[in-house]
Amino acid sequence: MNKPLFLAWIAAIVATLGSLYFSEIRHFTPCTLCWYQRILMYPLTIFIGVALYENNIKIHKYILPIAILGMFVSGYHYSLQKIPALSEIQTCTNGVPCGREYVNFLGFITIPFMAFIAFTIIAISMFTMKKVS
Repeated sequence: MNKPLFLAWIAAIVATLGSLYFSEIRHFTPCTLCWYQRILMYPLTIFIGVALYENNIKIHKYILPIAILGMFVSGYHYSLQKIPALSEIQTCTNGVPCGREYVNFLGFITIPFMAFIAFTIIAISMFTMKKVS
């Protein structure tokens, strides 16, 4: 079994299930940037799972750019939540404001922060596979 691919798949599954938990069980309405992060994360669960099943180590070519883009989106979203000067920028004009923090563990762990960590784990795993292949 390819350990970096397995780690990436677990990170994608946890992130996907976590987002579904927050929206479907806790009834947190996702903002626009949350939806963008979901659009980037959900397919990774399937693509990485299939690649793991087929032992496809070349998948990093396709997954790495998506994971890096997800890091940028979630990093930007986290910045909107934690940097007061950026909160004036109205990214989410309809529905839930992007600066809203449904979750704030230890004063810094929010939903976009958790997404950033998941995208980072996936990106590092794919980068590790790139070096091996």
